[in-house]
Formats: sequence, C-alpha cells, structure tokens
Amino acid sequence: DFATPRAILTGHDYEITCATICAELGLVISGSKEGPCLIHSMNGDLLRTLEGPENCLRPKLIQASREGHCVIYYENGLFCVFSVNGRLQATMETDDKIK
Repeated sequence: DFATPRAILTGHDYEITCATICAELGLVISGSKEGPCLIHSMNGDLLRTLEGPENCLRPKLIQASREGHCVIYYENGLFCVFSVNGRLQATMETDDKIK
C-alpha cells in the first residue's frame, strides 16, 4: 500500500520554513522563506494570507490556537499575533533571537 496525500497545499513561491495544523478549526498554516504565511483548509483550499509588518520576513515558528489566534515568530525577533481571519492583532519585539 502506498500513502496518498489528502491535499496539496499551493501558494508559496519559496521553500516552507514552518507549519502548524489546527485540527479543531480544520486549518493548516505555513510560512515560507521570503514570503507571507498562508492559511489553507485541510482540503487544500487557500483561505487567507497573513501579511505582517514590513520588517516581518522569514517566519521561523508558527502556533495556532483552537480559539482562532495564530502566533508567528520571525527571524528578526518579532512576534505577530493574527486572527484566523487574517487580521494583525498585535506585535512584540524581543531582544532574544531564537536559533
């Protein structure tokens, strides 16, 4: 038996650097090296693009909550919180850099 994909997620122009699955909401959120983070349904439909502030490039970590919040950590030490509707809700810059 061969495993077959349930869905193919498209939309990134660069390599994927981080991803998370929120099974409760049926969402897959992924970030690419030089591009935005994308929200897909579990069926592979592109739902939203998460555009952070201008200096938010290279997402390193993504975490989604069942309440509909998505936290993204970017390479430059910046955290952004988005709603699953794509609205930027908060940003926070840290001095620490995760490697």
